[in-house]
Amino acid sequence: MIRRIVLAIALFLTAVPAFAVNPDEVLANPALEARARALSAKLRCMVCQNQSIDDSNADLAKDLRLLVRERLTDGDTDEQVLNYIVSRYGEFVLLKPRLSVRTVLLWGAPIVLIVAGGISLLIFARRRAGKPTGSRLTAEERARLDELLGAGSEPDRTS
Repeated sequence: MIRRIVLAIALFLTAVPAFAVNPDEVLANPALEARARALSAKLRCMVCQNQSIDDSNADLAKDLRLLVRERLTDGDTDEQVLNYIVSRYGEFVLLKPRLSVRTVLLWGAPIVLIVAGGISLLIFARRRAGKPTGSRLTAEERARLDELLGAGSEPDRTS
């Protein structure tokens, strides 16, 4: 009796991964089903956005899963299926985007901006270090300053 209770509690507490693929979506051919699952794991659910269509319960994800399976049964290769889905939904549908000029610019731009900012800070700091902090006075300005300072510091001798 105790064993059954412990077993029931253990089964209840065990996390079982739940896939959103319904039994009516599963293909009869195990090889095609395995390819469909692999492709579905690479495609983003456009509703959930952080889940693959294989994990999502959204209606759009179900439609995409059915589309992937339909294309595979029609004889498309994995690459052709991905290209077809990307042509309809854009690169965002891929959970792992392909390497292209866009992705290189997207991921490389922050690095370029940080390096450019560091270089400009170095140039600014070096130029600032080369300049004197005080301004030089002309001879006329120095004489006038001495005259003003000398007049205020001398005692009054008229008394």
